[in-house]
Amino acid sequence: MGPAHPCLPYGHRPLDRPRGVRPAHHPDAHPRSPPLNAAPADQIRLLDVQALDVRLTQLAHRRKNLPELAELATLEADLTQQRDLLVAAQTEESDTSREQTKAEQDVDQVRQRAARDQKRLDSGAVTSPKDLENLQHELTSLAKRQGDLEDVVLEVMERREAAQERVAELTERVGAIQAKVDDAAARRDAAHAEIDAETATVTKERELTVADLPADLVKLYDRIRTKEGGVGAARLYQRRCEGCRLELNITEINDVRAAAADTVVRCENCSRILVRTPDSGL
Repeated sequence: MGPAHPCLPYGHRPLDRPRGVRPAHHPDAHPRSPPLNAAPADQIRLLDVQALDVRLTQLAHRRKNLPELAELATLEADLTQQRDLLVAAQTEESDTSREQTKAEQDVDQVRQRAARDQKRLDSGAVTSPKDLENLQHELTSLAKRQGDLEDVVLEVMERREAAQERVAELTERVGAIQAKVDDAAARRDAAHAEIDAETATVTKERELTVADLPADLVKLYDRIRTKEGGVGAARLYQRRCEGCRLELNITEINDVRAAAADTVVRCENCSRILVRTPDSGL
């Protein structure tokens, strides 16, 4: 079994690349880098820092890509749509309510006028045949007008009832979706709290580990890690760099063997700090 330290996928060595594993201070590889040496134990502890950095990256990725976030995005879009429909239904219900009130007022006005005319007719105050004929004609017209207006009231009432049912349905639907949103948000917040707590723990552990390492070694590691996709140091395991997953050729192996134990060497292929361990296969 290979070691548990982080590594990159297997790849192929470029054919036109120069051979040889060079120390971190080698002028051909890094012209402006000062000579760098670090105790073998410190170099090995750099792998611990790398593992902690990988964990921090994983935590950040997990926090950014929680399934609850996608779930919330879908739910909130649905909630917005249903709320818009609810507002439209409430507006329709309000409009039909006013329309019904107006129609009922119109019916009442016609009914009152017809009542007055009927009272005049019944009182005998109108004696002129022509006036009586006009009054009876008006009563007939008012009765037809009242019937038409009452039909309008019924039609408006039906539309209002439909709007009220729609409002009740959408209100229930919005409430159900809001409950799902609240549940997903609570699960998201719980996951964030868990991740943030672990991030704080790992960050503290990294700070303590780095504090015991040479500053120039950490500085070099951080610079490479930033440039090389989050991996700045890799173990040499069974003659293979765990950064690029490429096996060193015989020339490179001989260069590593010849380097002093405290020399910080770099992988020829990926430029990461190459950490030697008893399992390096040298």
